[in-house]
Amino acid sequence: MPTLPTTLPSHLSRRRLVQALAAGAATAGLPGLVHAQGGPVRVGYAMARTGPWSVGAQVSQEPNFLLWAEQQNAAGGLNVKGVKRPIELISSDDRSDMETVVRTYEKLMGSDKVDLILPPWGSNANFAVAPLANKYGYPFLAPTALSRRLVEMKLPYFFLLLQQPKPMMEALVDMLKANGAKSAAVVYVDDLFGIENFAALKVALGGSGISVVDEKSYPLGVKDLSPVLRGIKDKNPDAFIGLTYPPDTILASRQSKEIGFNPKFFYASVGTAFQLYRNVMKEGAEGVLGMGSWNAKTSASAKAYFEAHVKKFGATKEPDRWASGHCWAGLQILTAAVAKVGLDRKAMRDYVANTTHDTIIGKVRFQGSENVGIPGTVAQWQKGEFEVVWPKTSATAPLNANKPAWV
Repeated sequence: MPTLPTTLPSHLSRRRLVQALAAGAATAGLPGLVHAQGGPVRVGYAMARTGPWSVGAQVSQEPNFLLWAEQQNAAGGLNVKGVKRPIELISSDDRSDMETVVRTYEKLMGSDKVDLILPPWGSNANFAVAPLANKYGYPFLAPTALSRRLVEMKLPYFFLLLQQPKPMMEALVDMLKANGAKSAAVVYVDDLFGIENFAALKVALGGSGISVVDEKSYPLGVKDLSPVLRGIKDKNPDAFIGLTYPPDTILASRQSKEIGFNPKFFYASVGTAFQLYRNVMKEGAEGVLGMGSWNAKTSASAKAYFEAHVKKFGATKEPDRWASGHCWAGLQILTAAVAKVGLDRKAMRDYVANTTHDTIIGKVRFQGSENVGIPGTVAQWQKGEFEVVWPKTSATAPLNANKPAWV
């Protein structure tokens, strides 16, 4: 069936393209859309298609939004309390710019009054729009936001799907302690994600017996980490912990390889779960640890999702093994909420808040804004797959506790 490209010509908006597909469904051979019983469900979002956020956004989020809309429309439309209605995506490039994000969501919710909202990418953008979701009463299921501050804001319409800093850092420290690590060095990006995860890591390390031999922050958009890494190498820690964004994760890995820094445990966070990381590092990815929570072995539904994603976008654009799964879980929850209560946003919010949801990543349950159903996890590249290795109850493979030399 016709698909929506990730990048559209400037003269053709995504909204117009979806309308054209719906209008031409009969001639395009889309019987599901032909038999839809109501008008379109207008679903709005802003997403980074350009700028530094686009690396993560175009792996972990927007492909899932497009796949979801396509699958729902092919099945006759979104089930709105028993009535099938086609999905109309209304979206734009936020250009990795905070002002654009806020302005776009204000318009989507305030004046456009779309039926449903999908979230932007990243902790900072979600932090900026979370109060708007609450103001306008739109359930927000955010798959790429890590922020204790968002939890503490107690916004009833905002739900965070990813495991938050505390459980993720506790899982990491538990894994390191259980496998004999005595020292660690830490680098972290100087923004909300890095600062909050570093704070949670420091708390988790307390009383663990693991000493921090070095800790350094770095600015967003850093181009060279080699001076920091050389200083860390000289201190010979058992573990390197990078609370890093995708470009920085690859940078730290490449430069560690270049200078021969190969600790027993090498952990870098966002982006390690991407196919891109494996493609760039090749055999050098083996043994690298990071934030991950699922893969196609996790469940039958996870395998089906993985295969559908690869079928649509190709084998070179696999979903990542962390936020992509949480993004799809959020879409599963949203779909179930609309089927159960329709488009009454307050009823949807109550359904999301008060239900234990069966998803591809397991049973999701919210306590306030936080997903407390999925434990903190650690994953590791092993023979071409990002395996969940900790805790053992969630593992898809045993931990390799001695990272091999960089290749």
